[in-house]
Amino acid sequence: MIDDETLEKFDRTIDILEFEEVDILVRAEKGIKIIKEVLNKTRNSVVNRSFKSKQKEIHFFKVVKPKVFSKLIYYVKLFNIESKRPRGSNKSQIKYFNSHIERLQIYFNDNLEFYHYYRRNATSLDEQYFLRGKADIRLYPDTFHFFSDEQFSTSHDCTVATILAYDMLIVHLKTEIDKLENNNGMETAIPPFRKQSKLFWTGHKTDLIELIYALHSCGAINSGTADIKEMAAACEQIFNIDLGNYYHTFIEIRSRKANNTKFIDKLKESLIKRYRESDQ
Repeated sequence: MIDDETLEKFDRTIDILEFEEVDILVRAEKGIKIIKEVLNKTRNSVVNRSFKSKQKEIHFFKVVKPKVFSKLIYYVKLFNIESKRPRGSNKSQIKYFNSHIERLQIYFNDNLEFYHYYRRNATSLDEQYFLRGKADIRLYPDTFHFFSDEQFSTSHDCTVATILAYDMLIVHLKTEIDKLENNNGMETAIPPFRKQSKLFWTGHKTDLIELIYALHSCGAINSGTADIKEMAAACEQIFNIDLGNYYHTFIEIRSRKANNTKFIDKLKESLIKRYRESDQ
């Protein structure tokens, strides 16, 4: 099976790709190649070994596989959308991106019942949705993939992956629309009349980067589908700070021998102290 170390290595590889490769089409092609290799290795492992329990199998098909598979769906769709992007006016490009957002939203509407089930972290139907051999056409799965590869698919793991992928795509498309609406050939993409934040990060840059990666890792933003670059850019704007090469800083934080969750630990201690003081 794919273990935590392999998953972490996969996430790092994708993070590096997103940070270093500027060309969207090249990034998508490289991403597809990386993810296909990981999925092929994972499939071989799953097919040749048994899960220790139903709970382990459910977790794999509800959480682990969709996390990887969603990136493949994302990059394939991203390549198709960006490769056909109009080269005309900003207005035509905005219309093009909005049409794709509408199509992605239709998928959520067509799978609304399961979408709400997944989003509220429900578990009552997990055995039907995320155990192999439980395919039931009455559950209205949106893909025939589970019929063709029953050893590595359940009725709804692909649906979860698609939900995650489309979340990421919508974020990408809205970001591109924002660039087109607010740039218009000017040097800065920030609208001149946008109210500037009066908040300033007064701690170390390293602390904020540690916090950003912690929020990303626990899936607190956009259900775990938020892009690190976008989160970093948002924090830079909110706190009026330039984080520089945050991925390099993350590598340094991860390499700490003493304590690589120094700031997170400090946050916990400070909050507990405040609780105690409030009780007095």
